[in-house]
Amino acid sequence: MNNEYAIETKCIQSGWKPGNGEPRVLPIYQSTTYKYETSDEMGKLFDLEAEGYFYTRLQNPTNDAVAQKICELEGGVAAMLTASGQAANYYAVFNICEAGNHVILSSTVYGGTFNLLTVTMKKMGIACTIVDPDSDEATLNAAFQENTKCVVAESIANPALVVLDFEKFAKVAHAHGVPLIVDNTFATPINCRPFEYGVDIITHSTTKYMDGHAMSVGGAIVDSGNFDWDKYGDKFHGLTTPDESYHGVTYTERFGKKAYITKATVQLMRDLGSIQSPMNAFLLNIGLETLHLRVPRHCENALKVATWLENNDKVAWVNYPGLKSSKYYDLAQKYMPNGTCGVISFGLKGGRAVSVYVMGKLNRAAKQSQLADARACVIHPASHTHRQMTDEQLREAGVQPDLIRFSVGIENAEDIIADIEQALERI
Repeated sequence: MNNEYAIETKCIQSGWKPGNGEPRVLPIYQSTTYKYETSDEMGKLFDLEAEGYFYTRLQNPTNDAVAQKICELEGGVAAMLTASGQAANYYAVFNICEAGNHVILSSTVYGGTFNLLTVTMKKMGIACTIVDPDSDEATLNAAFQENTKCVVAESIANPALVVLDFEKFAKVAHAHGVPLIVDNTFATPINCRPFEYGVDIITHSTTKYMDGHAMSVGGAIVDSGNFDWDKYGDKFHGLTTPDESYHGVTYTERFGKKAYITKATVQLMRDLGSIQSPMNAFLLNIGLETLHLRVPRHCENALKVATWLENNDKVAWVNYPGLKSSKYYDLAQKYMPNGTCGVISFGLKGGRAVSVYVMGKLNRAAKQSQLADARACVIHPASHTHRQMTDEQLREAGVQPDLIRFSVGIENAEDIIADIEQALERI
């Protein structure tokens, strides 16, 4: 796909490119295996000496077409799909980390990501230092250790809605010779292109806006191809020295800018197997075709709802980066001038108990753990996604105990506001 095409065209045309007489719509290759005429042909695939398909746990034509579309939307060189956003974040980090290594993590990332890195991966021998995303460069520099392998953050934090200063984080990460990994789920490539600001690797929970209809769980990893693994070969020996499990192949030598994604596919997916099903990839592709239409509507509605909440005397506070009152408004204008996301966080006068009560009185907005699909939905993170945290830990993660996370859908904005209004009237 010509990279000069507009992103709207890429949403529709990238990925699947049918030949003469082939299906116009991306087919679902619902097959675990692929037939070859000779043993040698398959042997070359297993030795990474030829391109092709031999087992869907590693590669599948449906998945590869969708991964390629996401890759082109983000402006990367290679991408892969995973079974979930959690799997994407795990693979993105574990692909370059091992026991004895260290990771720097933004304190406001999604609770599942926070737990993955601070609890589960800690058990694997990978240490983690938490940093405030608003920290200055000196504070961030002080968090690095000799064994630091990467920095992990989110473009827009879930649910704290902190907008990351990409250039600051990239500058510090690169000064220490490590890549910056950013989860771009909330902003999507429609509103934000992190690679343009120095980010090296992007992850997504495709379950959210990319799917857009709460139909299929999935994740994606995209590599910019810009990080020089060979320059820091002593840190990233998994990419720059021979892999004996593949007859001594050195990924950077054999695959160049695609080394990172190739290793994640043929090594991690081979051994851990968190593959996205072809059916889910097919459904994801349908969502991607309307991503450029849905995201602007989400943002338009969210700004209307946030503005209305800000002017309601029963509301204690509202956090939305599109509001001029937001401390992240200027950063949002710099990195996401066309809009941020459709998620708002707010609290009510009376605190946590009142927030929980009002949330329960909403009629149209569904109470559910999912967010960022076409329908309005709501959750109280302190009672649900962040339930394991104390109030002090919640505040450290940028989540107030009274915080309501409201994912604004693409319904009529006035109907969404009316639903909130009738719930507030019950206080």
